[in-house]
Amino acid sequence: MSSSAQTLPHWDMTVVYPSLTSPEFAEGFQALVQSITDLEQIFDTHNIAEREAAPLDDATVQAFEAVIERYNSVLADHRTISAYISSFTTTNSRDNEAQSKLSQLQQQTVRLTLLDTRFTAWIGSLDVEALIERSQIAQDHAFMLRQSKLQAEHLMSPAEEALAAELSVSASTAWSKLHSNLTSQLIVPFERDGQVEDLPMSMIRNLAFEEDRDVRRKAYEAEVASWEQAALPLATALNSIKGEVNTLSKRRGWASPLDAALFDNNIDRQTLDAMMQAARESFPDFRRYLRAKARALGLEKLAWYDLFAPVGTSSKVWNYDVAQDFIVEQFGSYSSKMSEFAQRAFNESWVDAEPRSGKRDGAYCMALRKDESRVFANFKPAFGGMSTLAHELGHAYHNLNLAERTMLQRSTPMVLAETASIFCETIVRRAALKQSDTQEQIAILEATLENACQVVVDISSRFIFEQRVFERREQSELSVDDLCRLMLDAQRETYGDGLDQDVLHPYMWAVKGHYYSGVRSFYNYPYMFGLLFGLGLYARYQEDPEVFTRGYDELLSSTGLADAATLAARFDIDIRTPDFWRSSLDIIRADVQRFEELIQPGLEWGGKQEAEPDER
Repeated sequence: MSSSAQTLPHWDMTVVYPSLTSPEFAEGFQALVQSITDLEQIFDTHNIAEREAAPLDDATVQAFEAVIERYNSVLADHRTISAYISSFTTTNSRDNEAQSKLSQLQQQTVRLTLLDTRFTAWIGSLDVEALIERSQIAQDHAFMLRQSKLQAEHLMSPAEEALAAELSVSASTAWSKLHSNLTSQLIVPFERDGQVEDLPMSMIRNLAFEEDRDVRRKAYEAEVASWEQAALPLATALNSIKGEVNTLSKRRGWASPLDAALFDNNIDRQTLDAMMQAARESFPDFRRYLRAKARALGLEKLAWYDLFAPVGTSSKVWNYDVAQDFIVEQFGSYSSKMSEFAQRAFNESWVDAEPRSGKRDGAYCMALRKDESRVFANFKPAFGGMSTLAHELGHAYHNLNLAERTMLQRSTPMVLAETASIFCETIVRRAALKQSDTQEQIAILEATLENACQVVVDISSRFIFEQRVFERREQSELSVDDLCRLMLDAQRETYGDGLDQDVLHPYMWAVKGHYYSGVRSFYNYPYMFGLLFGLGLYARYQEDPEVFTRGYDELLSSTGLADAATLAARFDIDIRTPDFWRSSLDIIRADVQRFEELIQPGLEWGGKQEAEPDER
């Protein structure tokens, strides 16, 4: 079956509820509302709120154990309802019923946020170490309790926290929703072969992977023109969200939004600085890769729309069925547990793979209930499409290993959330390289380096951009031109002479939904951390597979039980110095060198031949 003719799967959510309009869903949603009400009553009964510090007594220990058991249960129910509704809103933003249900859920989420603030403030008032000594349940949640104790120092007054939570629905949450809905519904007119067709933005962006450079260029120009038309409301949304985060960070006593983000990710500034230093040192190597890719395409220099141009040729057709079988087989090279899990995910229709109008761009994995997840993708019949599936199934495998943890134990920071996904992606990439001839190796190495360049170089540009937006937002709102200028400056600093400086992407701030979160700022560097940490772990696996496999699943199950440095130390990794990050980047450098060796100057491996440079 050809890739174009193959019907791509949608995920099956009927195993949770028959539909959003079913009596079963209504009953489940109402049960969640009642559970939150009951939890509020338990909080009131036990006076779970900030209080004067006092010696720990038996009544307080008993109150903690009663509260935390119920709290974990309600959080699990909320996760399932939230994932269920999200499965409709992200695949079809025009689904008014789903949008209505999401709005209703957000009201309940505010109630949970208020309870979370009360719980944190209460823990801040307790002798946490004494509580851990006297309660086994507290011992099981020790890391969470110690983190809550620290977080309590950054809470506003109860009234202010309550007001901030209630206002967030019509502030940052609403602006974030605007970005998601507007961008998923953008329709872009595109001319090809004399015919104009209206394509959703996700499909326009997928044309960046086309072999024909003229198609890539036209798609880029159409995309940029469309973002320009939508820029004003998106700039307003971004200004509003960043302004809110700045205000709340100050009121909560954080030196900056970045400091708050580091705390949320369970790492310190020393770790971030060490990683970013190693990343900056690697920019010349990535520029070598970009210049080699330009040679392979017969170009003097890459333009932005050439970043994802295919290089190399492959006799292997990576349609969805082939990708599925390859993933299951190669996961089995690591363990039968991982392979059987992947097969289960495909058999039980956990994956929504088809790009379509109203569906969000990109890919992600969300936990649903117990050991179940759902994988969202916009599948492309290429090695990269298969690799993305493996990546997201890695997240699902991580969720499998977290299944026996309580909700408060499994709160994994972003920096560790990419651990299993990068590991699984590396498994399939290494296997594909071993089975490939020279030209297929070129294609696979190119896809690998393309992704690494995005995660190290492009994410560095996004990090720089977001830092500067937060700084500028302290003084005033930023115009569309301001945002575009900051974006271009950041891209020039990171890509350097690896790209044509006159053909960059000024609207990447509009493209990336990560900027539009009031809950999580700096949603960029964790991906770099994840890639480099995952590569470092894979290197440890290669050194001693038997020892590594004995501890890996336990590591995944513990990502909410300790900070990143403590967990890394289990594998003799020191993340607070640049050396570890350099060693991971050395793996990428080796791929750059191999890619350069395979590319022969003057020989075009992919893309449309250009007649003369001045005709581009």
